[in-house]
Amino acid sequence: MAFMSIILLLYLLSAAGYLVFLFFQKQILHKLSYGILSAGFLLHTVLIGYEFAHLGFFPVHTLHHTLSFTSWTLAGVYLLLKYRYHLNILGAFAAPLTAAVMIAVVCIPAVPTEHGAQLKSIWLILHVGFIFIGQACLALACGAGILYLIQEHAIKSKTSRFFLKRLPSLEFIDVTGYLFIIIGFTMLTVGLITGFVYAHQVWGRFWSWDPKEIWSGVSWLIYAALLHGRLAAGWRGRRSAVMAIIGFAALLFTFLGVNIFLEGHHDKFTRW
Repeated sequence: MAFMSIILLLYLLSAAGYLVFLFFQKQILHKLSYGILSAGFLLHTVLIGYEFAHLGFFPVHTLHHTLSFTSWTLAGVYLLLKYRYHLNILGAFAAPLTAAVMIAVVCIPAVPTEHGAQLKSIWLILHVGFIFIGQACLALACGAGILYLIQEHAIKSKTSRFFLKRLPSLEFIDVTGYLFIIIGFTMLTVGLITGFVYAHQVWGRFWSWDPKEIWSGVSWLIYAALLHGRLAAGWRGRRSAVMAIIGFAALLFTFLGVNIFLEGHHDKFTRW
């Protein structure tokens, strides 16, 4: 728990640094926040690796471990995509979200649960890995969508130049968010396919109309509609940003809401 508290502290410091960076726009603040987030991610990687080795199976069998993996993928995907696409200001969304999830991890006890051979399946590792990486990319796409709406409002209102001076151009935010959606949708699709294989291995059928499966399909269709609309109907800007936010809301409900309000055979992975 002490090791996890250190990770949480690093994520909180990074989140605070990025929020200060949003106000003062000093590159030293961004570099410092990026470095602290990287340090937290590296320590988190060590922790997850230790749990994997200690437990003998992929540590996603409780809500505590699932949220820990979520926080880890959020940090890792942002660090990687930021390095590639240079959307520094998105750290003011990604780092606080990572820290918020990690707070939940620390608050929820890691209670021991029963586990079987199905948790050692390579298909489970592939399924969870691709799904969570895809969700992290789509979370960043949601963040980009929020930034787009904020910047669009700042341009139209002409009353406040705070965000106008601090956020990138609408075109840059739109294109970057679109790239995040392409990557996330691809990962989500591969994750669903490997999930079908895993379901057949464990439950003897590819599809069982489980609530988690249904809502995963709904979320996938929302992003499929967004990509189709962008390619076929030229959806850009505000419409694309709103759809990215709606899609991520559906993903959140699929991840947490289904297990809280509905029953299904996926709830064993989010017990607490």
